[in-house]
Amino acid sequence: MLHYNENKITEGEAALIMASGFAGEIDQMNFNQKLNRFAHLQELKPDVKTNAVHISLNFHSSEQLKDELLQEIAAQYMERIGFADQPFLVYRHDDAAHLHLHIVTTNITAQGERIDLHDIGKKLSEPARKAIENEFKLVKAESRLFKAQSGIKPAHLEQAKYGRLPTKRAISNVITAVARDYKFTSLAEYNAVLKGFNVIALRGKEHTAMFEKKGLMYALLDEKGVPIGVPIKASSFYAKPTLRNLEKKFEQNALKRKPFKEDLRKRIDKVLSAYSSVTRSRFEQELKSQGIDVLFRENESGQVYGITFVDHHSKTIFNGSDLGKAYSAKAIIEQFGQLNRVIQKEKNQTEKLVNAGASQQKKGEVTQDANVQGSSTANLLEILLEKSQPEYFSGITRKKKKRKKRGQKSSQELTI
Repeated sequence: MLHYNENKITEGEAALIMASGFAGEIDQMNFNQKLNRFAHLQELKPDVKTNAVHISLNFHSSEQLKDELLQEIAAQYMERIGFADQPFLVYRHDDAAHLHLHIVTTNITAQGERIDLHDIGKKLSEPARKAIENEFKLVKAESRLFKAQSGIKPAHLEQAKYGRLPTKRAISNVITAVARDYKFTSLAEYNAVLKGFNVIALRGKEHTAMFEKKGLMYALLDEKGVPIGVPIKASSFYAKPTLRNLEKKFEQNALKRKPFKEDLRKRIDKVLSAYSSVTRSRFEQELKSQGIDVLFRENESGQVYGITFVDHHSKTIFNGSDLGKAYSAKAIIEQFGQLNRVIQKEKNQTEKLVNAGASQQKKGEVTQDANVQGSSTANLLEILLEKSQPEYFSGITRKKKKRKKRGQKSSQELTI
């Protein structure tokens, strides 16, 4: 935890703004001094497996808060969850799409006792968060102003392309946050999230040594989604996002994401039921407004063979088939297909009408030149109307032309 936050400081993407329970000035403390403060307490109860706590407090993207206010918020939060007497470090992070704090502490007290962490999120953290939102007049998570956000900045291609170190840093920011926050159950689902931030994990082609040994490399993606630059080995990143380590998360995430499945289905159903017919672009747009990205997987010929939903609100990823048969790529595409067939039919019919009308008009002009030279304007109009009435108006019956009595004027109306 210390390495992660201290590395962020080195990279210029974070700052230590508070050190509670530490002696001396925070800007004069080195890494070992910070580590030893926690290690001393942990040694008082060495049999405890979970003896460190890493907390993230996130703010809405519209909120730009000063360090002094953030220090007050952090202190209030730690007091409300029962950690006011524990040593803790508060880091301000500016590496995401919104401001957030990381707090590092230990749950071993100076008396050698363990602070119970069971269900602390629901019992203590959630009430603390709501109280702080009210007290400091922050944007509430449940308010209409709040919109689901990924909280991760896409890798900046212009900044990353100038060398290996910036590229590695840009990739590291994304993969660390995604692996920590999102609940994916396969490499494909993992990549579904990464691609939204201009990063991809590569296994290499099948039957290659890299593939057989479960090697994994990471690369940046350009604007067209094509990998660029030299890929970097997973093992060279501090978080060690190797395939073997990711596979350990797959099974755990399968259980963690279950409670969010039904809610995602309801939100998809709501979009589909709001329209008598919906296009693919409208479907994607409506779900995106709810913080859900829709990714259609296509083969080289452009045929869709799968669909993935990335819910940035619950930080879950589901393949359509995992949600149910009605949410598979085939079922969703068929709904688009029904509308597309109607549109195409109407388009074809319109083109037929236009072409037939032009053809009849041309035919009428030829007939006019051949048969009605010297006719009056009234007779010409009569002939054009007689010859150019298209046959495709099946629902229209033409009145038979009455014979004109000598000396009587004639007129004809065509009502469509």
